Amino acid sequence: MPDRLTAREAVALVTDDFRPLPVPPRAGPPDGPLGWPGYDDARARAAARTGEEESVVCGVGRVEGVGAVLVAFEFGFLGGSLGERTGDRLEAAHEHARRHRLPVVPLIATGGSRMQEGMLALSQLQRVARQSVLTREAGLPQIAVVRDPTTGGGWATLGAGADVILALPGAQVGFAGSRVRPADADPAAYTAEAQVAAGAADAVVPPGELRAALGRWLRLLTAPSAAPAPPPRPLGATDLPADGWDAVRRARDPRRPRAGAYLDAYFTHRVSLSGDRCGGVDTEGVLCGFGEHEGRAIAFAAQTGAATRPAGYRTAARLIRLADRLGVPVLTLVDTPGAANDAEAERQGAGAAIADLFAAVAAARTPVTTLVIGEGGSGGALALAAPGNAWATPDSYFSVIAPESAAAILKRGPGQEQVRLTADQLLLRPQDLARLGVVHGDWCEPPDGH
Repeated sequence: MPDRLTAREAVALVTDDFRPLPVPPRAGPPDGPLGWPGYDDARARAAARTGEEESVVCGVGRVEGVGAVLVAFEFGFLGGSLGERTGDRLEAAHEHARRHRLPVVPLIATGGSRMQEGMLALSQLQRVARQSVLTREAGLPQIAVVRDPTTGGGWATLGAGADVILALPGAQVGFAGSRVRPADADPAAYTAEAQVAAGAADAVVPPGELRAALGRWLRLLTAPSAAPAPPPRPLGATDLPADGWDAVRRARDPRRPRAGAYLDAYFTHRVSLSGDRCGGVDTEGVLCGFGEHEGRAIAFAAQTGAATRPAGYRTAARLIRLADRLGVPVLTLVDTPGAANDAEAERQGAGAAIADLFAAVAAARTPVTTLVIGEGGSGGALALAAPGNAWATPDSYFSVIAPESAAAILKRGPGQEQVRLTADQLLLRPQDLARLGVVHGDWCEPPDGH
């Protein structure tokens, strides 16, 4: 088990400039709303032991130069549990954030709701959820840092409900706390590392790197821009393909520049968003995150050339909706032979995941720019493409379906000649796509106009 930080130690990890917010007043009956015997004495002992008056400390600080509202839990105060007074402070913190247009950073270490306040304590989760929704609707980001332990309703609201979730190494993280989970449960499943692997958190960050990592995220998520992301310049071939099959062959060439090369060339630095928040991760198929390009924050969702799995589509949809809410333009890179079509992909809801991404792109108010950098295979590629603002590199193609599959569906005879003929007839070359109006033609017209 990692060392458990106090609330003040957690704050000191991310800022040297912390100013506590005023504490909302609340009078109450002796021993709390349920009259729980000894509750007042327990709170007094907790205050004497920790130096805090409640299980959460709220204030304002600058993280790497970016102002934020910080909400730090004190686990030493009755297990960092949530009661009515905790709810008062959390509500006041969110109200201050909205009033002053500041992001919210919960530094969480909690065992859940406070037993001595019964259902009134549990109902604070609804109160917290409401405040989080209002802050989200105000276009302000929420970046959670989960410490040891983060369990129960605190994880299920402040933690798992945040836009971005960073976790300290080895932290116990999960809905079920250690005293209530099944006796035979694998403890490794309730860790920060397991939550990242399951797509429920974005990254594990060592304490010494937390301030810099949080600062990067805050700078990128608090920098809206109305201008579309400019498409990256092609990194591979500059001459256009001679025919349809040539376009397919070049797009499938393993030496062709892939998403990683484009992202490295485009961004001065970037951070990664990982996981679909539904138990899935597809970093082999789609890279998502935010980066800085020529001084501007731009979100990205980039296919890597592999078949895209349902978790990849859901993560991309999550990325686009977050960028849209924060007013950050989006760049998508299309490069996939198509959506994964194995039985497991169907069980994971491939169709629903693709539909959700189509909807996210269609509904986005922030500008979305697309560059096809390799294979554009059917709807699995089109789901990530921006209508009316798509481009294509000379070593790419975009097609209703792969030419091999089209030839088979059309029941054409076997052999490569039939596949080559089909590739030509599909008009899938970049210059063909430009003439059809599917992509912009700036990079797609041959010098002689033919």
